[in-house]
Amino acid sequence: MEQSFTTKLPDALEAPRARFASSGLPEVNYYLDGPENADPIVLLHSINAAPSAFEMKPLFDHYRAERRVYALELPGFGLSDRSDRVYSPELYAEVIGRFLTEVVKAPADVISFSLSSEFTARAALQHPESFRRLTFLSPTGFSKRRLPSAKTGKRLHRLFSLPLFGPALYALVTTRPSVRYFMKLSFVTEPAEELIDYAYATSHQPGARHAPFYFLSGQLFTHNPVEQLYAKLQMPVLAIHDRDANVTFDQLPELIARKSNWQVTRIEPTLGMPQWEQPQKTIAAIDAFWQAHA
Repeated sequence: MEQSFTTKLPDALEAPRARFASSGLPEVNYYLDGPENADPIVLLHSINAAPSAFEMKPLFDHYRAERRVYALELPGFGLSDRSDRVYSPELYAEVIGRFLTEVVKAPADVISFSLSSEFTARAALQHPESFRRLTFLSPTGFSKRRLPSAKTGKRLHRLFSLPLFGPALYALVTTRPSVRYFMKLSFVTEPAEELIDYAYATSHQPGARHAPFYFLSGQLFTHNPVEQLYAKLQMPVLAIHDRDANVTFDQLPELIARKSNWQVTRIEPTLGMPQWEQPQKTIAAIDAFWQAHA
């Protein structure tokens, strides 16, 4: 049985929001603010059991004063469509690409968090004219450990889809203590209570488990993304990281060494969410990167 709140999920950001639907794609929610004629920024949250635009709140609140800022919630999360459908890297890349071409309609600075970095790289390869500069916060894809095979991922997803097992598993990983535990893994200090509260709330909406099960079964990751995605990018790219409880960055130095359009900034001490734990340092790094590639 699906466990969900009876009240609607509150807005993640105190800002105007709108809906975007394009042919063949699920409808998505996004927040926007800032001067209409200013250069656009697009913010993309991570992928896990409880993400939303709230993860990008410190950056949204900072840049809205001077830039046109969009915070998109990807299918399966936040106030976007959470239907029981196939979720894939291709789907997310297509949503991001069409959002930039049909809504933003100008080359944007895109800031992506964690696994959304892979989706953004894929979208930027398909629609390079829509992407100005890319910033990846704690990007996935640089660990040397192997992903489950496609066959294994499908088997895991079938297991998660069992009527009793799936809901029970999701209920277990989204209890408030579980949400707090996983959130604390991404912080050197203590995570903000508002961040935990919203993660818990968004994970208890109708249909909340559908997209995370594709994530947990490994089907949202790209095999060898360094060569398949990241190394093919031509626009300026900044990777921001320190340590991370979920991924490593073993292959990042080699990519930086051979790709002159890439650079890396380490924000210390952080454990995966620099935009929350060290927002001033993170913003300074992004601003310096943009200035260097004006």
